[in-house]
Amino acid sequence: MSRLHILRYPDARLHKIAAPVAEVNDSIRSLVADMAETMYAAPGVGLAATQVDVHKQVIVIDASETHDQLLALINPEIVAAIGESDCEEGCLSVPGIYEKIARAEHIVVRALGLDGQSFTMEADGLLAVCIQHEMDHLKGRVFVEYLSRLKQTRIRAKMQKQLRQSA
Repeated sequence: MSRLHILRYPDARLHKIAAPVAEVNDSIRSLVADMAETMYAAPGVGLAATQVDVHKQVIVIDASETHDQLLALINPEIVAAIGESDCEEGCLSVPGIYEKIARAEHIVVRALGLDGQSFTMEADGLLAVCIQHEMDHLKGRVFVEYLSRLKQTRIRAKMQKQLRQSA
């Protein structure tokens, strides 16, 4: 396993739309393992392949307090969304920025697992927020794009300043 480089907003590659995975094979399982190691090291609770410049529909999430319940979703699709709640979100691609975003409170998601088999699961709370957040990445959308233009401009400027200072 190896740690991958996480793209930082406003990198244009974060806006690429991820392609569906044709086959869950050893290459995809290796990607999931590398993404998990990267996510845990960051530290974070979710990571989409788009964030590591791999434009395939793969996300990893571990919203557990013990960080030992890794969930890999390949070609995820939300089949039902119920209710709405505002939850503060952050993102490994936008470090240090936290904002309240309206998301579905309860979701039903269908995806492929690491065995290539389709499964359906229900999620609410933090897990539902994480799944929706990471799926947005697969669609080329970063959570700050739900905010006002003014907030987006300020965040973009702050991220660009951080990149210049770290260079």
